[in-house]
Amino acid sequence: MGCDEEGIIQGVKASVIADTGAYASLGGPVLERACTHAAGPYNYQDFEIDGKAYYTNDPPAGAFRGFGVTQICFAMEMMLTKLAEQVGISPWEIRWRNAIRPGQELPNGQIVDVSTGLAETLEAVKGVFENNKYAGIACAMKNAGVGVGIPDHGRVILAVVDGKLHIRSGVSCIGQGLGTVLVQMVVEATGLSRDEIIYDTANTINAPDSGTTSGSRQTLVTGEAARWACELFNKDKADHTLAELEGREYYGEYLAKTDPLGADIPNPVSHVAYGYATQVCVLDGEGKIEKVVAAHDVGKAVNPLSIEGQIEGGVIMSVGYALTEEYDLKECAPQSKHPYAQSGRDVHRALFWPG
Repeated sequence: MGCDEEGIIQGVKASVIADTGAYASLGGPVLERACTHAAGPYNYQDFEIDGKAYYTNDPPAGAFRGFGVTQICFAMEMMLTKLAEQVGISPWEIRWRNAIRPGQELPNGQIVDVSTGLAETLEAVKGVFENNKYAGIACAMKNAGVGVGIPDHGRVILAVVDGKLHIRSGVSCIGQGLGTVLVQMVVEATGLSRDEIIYDTANTINAPDSGTTSGSRQTLVTGEAARWACELFNKDKADHTLAELEGREYYGEYLAKTDPLGADIPNPVSHVAYGYATQVCVLDGEGKIEKVVAAHDVGKAVNPLSIEGQIEGGVIMSVGYALTEEYDLKECAPQSKHPYAQSGRDVHRALFWPG
């Protein structure tokens, strides 16, 4: 990474080498995410990256919580902090000067929209960073939607059955509370009461395929599809009761349209939306973590409580990732064990009854 005397990034050259293990798994898409985020959430355009994923004799790797982005963000942010020291400004200041802002161009060529709030996340943590002797800071960005030109549809059917409006969408919920989010959005969009709406468990019999639960995409694409279906429903609801609409169905579909990697067009759209964040980790005099302050630009918070849980869970996981998760290999075989693990039963006891 290079910058001028004011700390303004002039360019970055990166090489990413991924060990995908004995099977490809999702090594390719993970590498792609690492490469598309390697430039960081900053405003400069001179960027060169080379990424390769290799088969090895190590255990298979795959996609997990960040999808290759966390590792590359760590490298990028460490370089930025070192540059700040050489220029003679604070780690906060160098990020403030380079932070991507609405209307500016990311290194991948995408123009960011008015929802971009990285600068605001930096403002939110400035006092904490500057008023603590031992503090580290880092920024990050993360895509929403699968992006890079891959078809990315959200689909919902609203069906009136037995005087209730049923929400049907063929998508799995893996803890993000999608059913709750869709109910909230339909209640708000239609004006119906909570008791008049039923969220049907996803199935392949009467629910349209709404794609994978990956890329933090479901609230965005399936939620938008639900909103479009609500607009169709509202046209009939204006003149009819639910009972009079019995048996009718309303289909909503939304495409998060993006451009493929390498698209020969000005300012290609890699992802339909990004989220941004700034984190500050404060240490005490003994070098132990005292607190972590996390400021996230999340867009419209459909369910604030769920978002808080996601942020807090991500912070706790990152602390574990940084401090405890060594993955030792000996002749390609994992060596790490849970400290309390002697048997399968002991592993279960250690995980769920840590005392």
